[in-house]
Amino acid sequence: MATPRDLSTASLDPARTDAADVARALLVDPERGLTAEEAARRLAHHGPNELRAAASTPLWRRLLAQFSDPLILLLLAAVVISVIAWLIEGAVGAPIDAIVIVAILVLNAVLGLVQESRAEHAVAALAVMTQARSTVLRDGELRTVPSTELVPGDILVLAEGDQVGADARLFRAAALFVAEASLTGESEAVEKHPDRIDEVVPIGDRRDMVFKGTAVSRGTGGAIVTATGMATEMGAIATMLDATVEQPTPLQQEVSHLGRLLGRIVIGIAIVVMVTIALIEGIRTPADVVTVLLLGVSLAVAAVPEGLPAILSVVLALGVQRMAKRNAVVKRLSSVETLGSASVICTDKTGTLTTNQMTIERIVTASGTVDLSGVGYAPVGRATDHGHDLAAGPLRLEAQIVLGAGSLVNDAQLAQHDGVWEIEGDPTEAAFLVAARKLGGTREETARYGRVAEVPFSSERKMMSTAHRHENGDLVVLSKGAPDVLLRHCTRLQLGARIVPLDPVRRARALADMELLSEEAFRTLGVAYRPAPELEGTGGGADAADFDESAEQDLVYAGVVGILDPPRPEVRPAIAEARAAGIRVVMITGDHPATAARIARDLGIIDDEGIALPGARIDGMDEHQLRDAVRTVSVFARVSPAHKLRIVDALQAEGLVVAMTGDGVNDAPALKSADIGIAMGVTGTEVAKEAANMVLADDDFATIVHAVREGRVIFDNIRKFLRYLLYGNMGEVLTVFLGVVFAGLLGFTHASADGIVLPLLATQILWINLVTDSGPALAMGVDPEIDDVMTRPPRGLHDRAIDRGMWIGIAITGLVISVVTLLTMDVFLPGGLIPGGTDTFDVARTAGFTTLVFAGLIMAFNARSATSSAFRGFFANRWLWGAVVLGVLLQVAVVSLPPLQVAFSTASLDGVHWAVCAAMASVVLWVEELRKLGLRLLRRRRADAAAHAR
Repeated sequence: MATPRDLSTASLDPARTDAADVARALLVDPERGLTAEEAARRLAHHGPNELRAAASTPLWRRLLAQFSDPLILLLLAAVVISVIAWLIEGAVGAPIDAIVIVAILVLNAVLGLVQESRAEHAVAALAVMTQARSTVLRDGELRTVPSTELVPGDILVLAEGDQVGADARLFRAAALFVAEASLTGESEAVEKHPDRIDEVVPIGDRRDMVFKGTAVSRGTGGAIVTATGMATEMGAIATMLDATVEQPTPLQQEVSHLGRLLGRIVIGIAIVVMVTIALIEGIRTPADVVTVLLLGVSLAVAAVPEGLPAILSVVLALGVQRMAKRNAVVKRLSSVETLGSASVICTDKTGTLTTNQMTIERIVTASGTVDLSGVGYAPVGRATDHGHDLAAGPLRLEAQIVLGAGSLVNDAQLAQHDGVWEIEGDPTEAAFLVAARKLGGTREETARYGRVAEVPFSSERKMMSTAHRHENGDLVVLSKGAPDVLLRHCTRLQLGARIVPLDPVRRARALADMELLSEEAFRTLGVAYRPAPELEGTGGGADAADFDESAEQDLVYAGVVGILDPPRPEVRPAIAEARAAGIRVVMITGDHPATAARIARDLGIIDDEGIALPGARIDGMDEHQLRDAVRTVSVFARVSPAHKLRIVDALQAEGLVVAMTGDGVNDAPALKSADIGIAMGVTGTEVAKEAANMVLADDDFATIVHAVREGRVIFDNIRKFLRYLLYGNMGEVLTVFLGVVFAGLLGFTHASADGIVLPLLATQILWINLVTDSGPALAMGVDPEIDDVMTRPPRGLHDRAIDRGMWIGIAITGLVISVVTLLTMDVFLPGGLIPGGTDTFDVARTAGFTTLVFAGLIMAFNARSATSSAFRGFFANRWLWGAVVLGVLLQVAVVSLPPLQVAFSTASLDGVHWAVCAAMASVVLWVEELRKLGLRLLRRRRADAAAHAR
């Protein structure tokens, strides 16, 4: 078999070569495309159509990066000091402290590396779900394939909204404009044509080529793929780019700020503690210096949750994966933060609030009304006139003209695959194909008309027209669009087999028919035509460019169809849930105001008194008037993309966080301007998906509400593990500080033979961090919903993750943890506040150490909510239970196993010791339960007072 020439490396320049010669060089028939087998062979030869990824960071560098934190470096310096002191003292035995600290640091680094890797893998998996797709011609049929599977020789079928998947040579174009700003920087869309270029020109002037990464902004076209992957012009640019560093998200910045703040505070406390120890206990030996230094540094490291960035990334990535399983694909982790703060959802109607199974149910012509039964894309149903089967006659003829013309001025395709009827293209256009078959039309009848030219649909014009040549040579212009707009271009009317003047009475009746359909919640499309002998000679070449909007005059009005897109059954309860969560739902649609208002009432967006504000009214408003309108109006109809952008800006000016849905090219500005741009995954264009922050895989509004709930749950879980980590860290710091200050009062100085009396050793503090931080914190990151997050208003974008109330709770709980830890030690020591103890200081310190670990593990359950009881959903999180049980077992091991006793300076405990430790640790739980009960009672009293005041 012949091998196609590789145009990316050969001397042949596709821009300066006729399209037919390019097709021959690539061994492809533009009318049938490649076969599936040949496409697979070329894919294996050329490789995936994707840009080369940046080189990954080596494992050893990622591991070393775990030690780059200044506090970790400080601790390593302390290790060096410990080893030096050990050498000075004669190097007797092993430097246990140094060995244990290094071991813990290495283990923490490995855990951090694993967490980062999990986050990266999760994001990579999401990237696969959002990959671009292209429409190609293979085996003579249109197919939608991932753009990564495009190969040289593929026939690209381009339409408005498509993202161009590869470099390609045009062989057909109809009013084709391509936005190439991503490649050339040119802000205006460039008009494209298939005519060969004779000389070598810059990329921006190659009008007969389209390039990977650009977007079709208007028109249609066909092109032969000439280069893929790194052989494309975009690939050439990619080779010159350095890897860009992703900026931290606002939440990551806040966590980083929190770490620095805690670092400054705790380093100050550590210095105070070290100075206090030196003043109270005195420094006698080099070992004392090392002990004090290790303790101070360990306190600083313990109080700053250095694992926060890695835990945060993992929690966000896992949350985004859960959202993806619910058909909400978030493209950036940072968007999760904003999603949970959404206070307004601006949504389109078609396909989002409705099923997008567009069905023509009614045809209204000059002779009457035809009703069509059957829903969806299967061409099965009855045509009736007042309940009776539609008979031959004027009404049937008019209906056939409407559906036949609508099927021709149409870019959709209807086909049956494995017994299921599927469409390719716009659902509204496909409805004509389905309805025509219900009325007895066939593909053979429409095949007798060949399209020779077109004026594509645009949201500004609200209509499209095509020129067709019948197999007998006759030419006809067909138009389809918004009925009220189309009627302005009509001067005649189809009445049975006759064409009559469209006088004022007939025009008024046609307008009344349109209004009646709209009031009944139908989407309406008008159809018109006219014979066009003046187009004689128009073909598929240069003459086709002469066919423009001037041909849309003196049309024959054929009739109007009523298209029903029923609401999705799950949308109404989803809207009710959103409203209960303080989220306002705003419908923005291009449909008729009456249609929009009817659907909005059915779904509960507005009440019976609510109205739809038409785009024409928005045109007459200045920015202040529009801001006044968006405060009360929740339905906007007959809007243009420019209106959408103004509405979003006006809502944001009111201080609202706006989520905006869209599917078309012209929606991209509004999607980018919104706080959360949401593109439709099924019907959305590639340009819309590129501009959006999130893609709905099922085009379902209810999925947005599920995503908002998940976003709120994720942020709640972040607050949970922040609260939990700071509870424990504050407890550790206060335990050491208060233990040193009140050592004499607690009986520590009399019981210890050491030169310096410390309630916790440096190695024990690091062990607490290891046991009580990573495992439970990660488990809380996937905690199920405890408090109903959809019963409270949205969080403000600038609200702090750790607010004043949380800081108060952290301070109180940290103080309680430190008090019960120190009192546990006092229980077992002679003297002090609680007399009767007989144990050594090593045993008492081990008991305090164990109480502190147990208290931290118990607080994992309390940290799950700021106000709800820890026993609510007590067994809901099996991962948290696993982390807590593992923590208990590790603590038993560090206290009971001789090698670990040596490493962490612990002593064996008997049954009484363990029971006292567990009981004292539980005090933290009960104190926190009482505090939460007080908060709930106070909140209820305030709510009752507010209700009474109303």
